[in-house]
Amino acid sequence: MATHNLRISPKTVQLQIVEKLREAIIEGIFKPGDRLVEAELCEMLGVSRSSIREALRSLEAERLVEIIPNRGPQIPVLTREQAAEIYQVRALLEGEAAFIAAKRASADDLKLMRASLAAFGKAARVNDMQAEVASTAEFYAHILRICGNRIIEETLSGLLARINFLRARSMSRPGRAKVSLQEMKAIYEAIAAKNSNAARNAAIKHVENAHASANAAYELMNADESAA
Repeated sequence: MATHNLRISPKTVQLQIVEKLREAIIEGIFKPGDRLVEAELCEMLGVSRSSIREALRSLEAERLVEIIPNRGPQIPVLTREQAAEIYQVRALLEGEAAFIAAKRASADDLKLMRASLAAFGKAARVNDMQAEVASTAEFYAHILRICGNRIIEETLSGLLARINFLRARSMSRPGRAKVSLQEMKAIYEAIAAKNSNAARNAAIKHVENAHASANAAYELMNADESAA
């Protein structure tokens, strides 16, 4: 019988730590403004303090954590103004990416996009927020890959963690996931029809509606905090 090395490498463990903390931030387990106490994180994840520190540095690079002198790591507060700037950039770049993708998409590309849409639909039916965010990110990753513009892809990749954070806020609104699925289907159909202008318009509309949904989530969050 052939032997295989099944040992988990430290690098793999480190990546898992980063992924777990990222998911917790995006899903709102850690709230904006919360301090992250290393000792508590070590206990929660069952890992060493050095591993936690390395993970926090990785998340700092993604702008999901900020490390403040004499205070330590905490979850940054993403203001509505900052969120609006991110949505503005998304509308411009994702609209352009969809425009180009409509000219370049192959049958195999369309198949992958359909699979992402199916995954999103399944997640929406069972209200699986994590899977909704992941499948949406995958859908857009296909568009960026098809488009082939590395600058657009690199710019949006640098915003990805914060985009996913905002997606989770937007998807938290009742009924938003169902509407979002229809909007993404419209993007797909325009790309499949090689209608570049329709693809761009559909992508921009999707971002604008997501922004409106995220704004509503911010308003609800602020109202809850005022009532507390």
